[in-house]
Amino acid sequence: MASITGSVEIRVRRPRRVVVIGVLLVAWVAAWFVLRGIDTLTIGGQETTGLHRWLTDHRDFLGSGNAVLDGIRITVDHLVMVLQNVLAQPSYGRPVPVIGWLGVVAVSAYLAWAFGNWKVALLAAAGLSFVGLQGLWQESMDTLSLTLAAVLLSLLVGIPLGIWAGLSNRAFKVATLVLDLMQTLPTFVYLAPLTLFFAIGPAAATIATLIYAAPPVVRLTAHAIRSVPSESVEAARSLGSTRGQTLVKVLLPMSRSTVVVGINQTIMAALSMVTVAALIDAPGLGQTVLKALQTLDVGAAFNAGLAIVVLAIVLDRVTTAAGDRPWRTASVRRKVLLGAGAAAALVAVWFSRTYVWAAEFPTDINLGPRIAAAADDVTNWVQNVFGGFTYGVRDAVTNGILNPLEALLTESPWWLVAAVIVALAALLGSWRAAVPAAVCLVLLVATGVWHDSMVTLAATLLATVVVVAVGLVLGVWTGRNHRVDSWVRPVLDAGQTMPPFVYLVPFLALFGTSRFTAIAAAVVFAVPVTTKIVADGIRAVPVATVEAANSVGSSTWQVISKVQLPVARRAITLAVNQGLIYVLSMVVVGGLVGAGALGYDVAAGFAQSELYGKGLAAGLAIVLVGVMLDRITQAAARRTRKFRGTVRGDNLW
Repeated sequence: MASITGSVEIRVRRPRRVVVIGVLLVAWVAAWFVLRGIDTLTIGGQETTGLHRWLTDHRDFLGSGNAVLDGIRITVDHLVMVLQNVLAQPSYGRPVPVIGWLGVVAVSAYLAWAFGNWKVALLAAAGLSFVGLQGLWQESMDTLSLTLAAVLLSLLVGIPLGIWAGLSNRAFKVATLVLDLMQTLPTFVYLAPLTLFFAIGPAAATIATLIYAAPPVVRLTAHAIRSVPSESVEAARSLGSTRGQTLVKVLLPMSRSTVVVGINQTIMAALSMVTVAALIDAPGLGQTVLKALQTLDVGAAFNAGLAIVVLAIVLDRVTTAAGDRPWRTASVRRKVLLGAGAAAALVAVWFSRTYVWAAEFPTDINLGPRIAAAADDVTNWVQNVFGGFTYGVRDAVTNGILNPLEALLTESPWWLVAAVIVALAALLGSWRAAVPAAVCLVLLVATGVWHDSMVTLAATLLATVVVVAVGLVLGVWTGRNHRVDSWVRPVLDAGQTMPPFVYLVPFLALFGTSRFTAIAAAVVFAVPVTTKIVADGIRAVPVATVEAANSVGSSTWQVISKVQLPVARRAITLAVNQGLIYVLSMVVVGGLVGAGALGYDVAAGFAQSELYGKGLAAGLAIVLVGVMLDRITQAAARRTRKFRGTVRGDNLW
């Protein structure tokens, strides 16, 4: 018998990550049945820990007696007061502001025309007149004053920082790290710490708005400077231009349109933050919305929310038109028209300072009560006709999905939850995600609000799953169809201009006060940014790649699933990251309409002095949850890029 010798290579296949994750989750559920209720770190709504009480007792320690902080607070307060005296509040012994409503409308329309076009000027005049007809002129001007103060300070700080980051590689790297962190933090997070230094009031609100609104202009200014063709810079230097002349004559003019986009985004962010800053006594429309939400007055909340939307649209359209306007010297005819328009605006200002009818917005026609009554009628009709369906959906999702997920997170031992999250972070993003997750979880335990953090995390995860699903469908659809994109894109852009408060109003009418209300609002709030990122990723897939797939007979579904989605995996991971951050921001704000958890803790800390420390700890917990989710998704994105181009399946482990 002939013997045959040889070698056989045996390859042991490692399980796919998705299988390992599935096994881990099943093991967690099994452990939950055995260990539920042990080491849950649950405390009552009015209970506090030693850390909370220490923070409450020392709330005035940081800001009291500090000359620098007092100087900043007084300066910012004075700036806000000056703008309010000019636009909103009776001042200098007069029963009316320095410039009355007619002057404000005329000057706003003139500036919109000068920097944009006549259509935007009409929009500005009509929009400001409408908020006056709503009976909210003074509240709107208070909001506008606070927004202008914050934007002015943001631009004074942000544009120089953006230029520096655009010119220096080292500054750019540092700025990117800091801005990434700042843009992962929800709006609530900025409020509590700043009240430690500047006390509750307009100064803290303005500084919080400055910090929240500055990142867009810094980032886009740096991007614009760095995007200027090197040939243009070299040509200027070859002609003997100094660095300052190159900056002023070449870099800034060629960066103008992108910088204006940054200013636009800063204005939108400032308006959004100013409304939320009503929690720390910022004046304006935010106060009206906050009081209406607290009393469940949907009509009043809708009226004030509509005024915020109108202001957002006006500010957005004016700055967008300014960015779109060609950079060229005005013709003689336009200079004459601009001079005539300026004269007309000054005449309107004179009238507004001289006559009461032009200073105080007329109250003969007040649409506010009618709008509020109509909103209440629509709310009652919707609840009567669709209440069974909407409340049924709310209860089904809450009982079928949210409650089990929340129970898994809140009733498991804290150390088991932490271990599972760290393991998931390692599987998704390796040690780059596991280490930050572990640190954040340890600090979450130290804050004393672990239970509420897990409640917030449960709502955030559920809403994010829905956001990603909807964003993928809409993103692929709009990314593949330019006509659909032309229809959907303006709606998505408009959705991103509205402050978080505004989203709560319609869902409060549909679902009442509940955790589901915050989740539904978070989905609608986060879908626009997710959809746009996915659509851009799909559109960036090389045409040759798609045509190659079509040439071998691939169906539409095969092209999408086998080509476009895998190639656009980086954009999809980024969409998940941004969706998470937007969802967390809205879920926290939803604490005002029954979502409870960390958002409620922060709001209660501002409302009840004995809970201030707990509210501050809850703000820190929001930061930790946001940073943890951001680090995990970003590490997953880096790992996706690392393995991009390898064979899917076994090699992905």
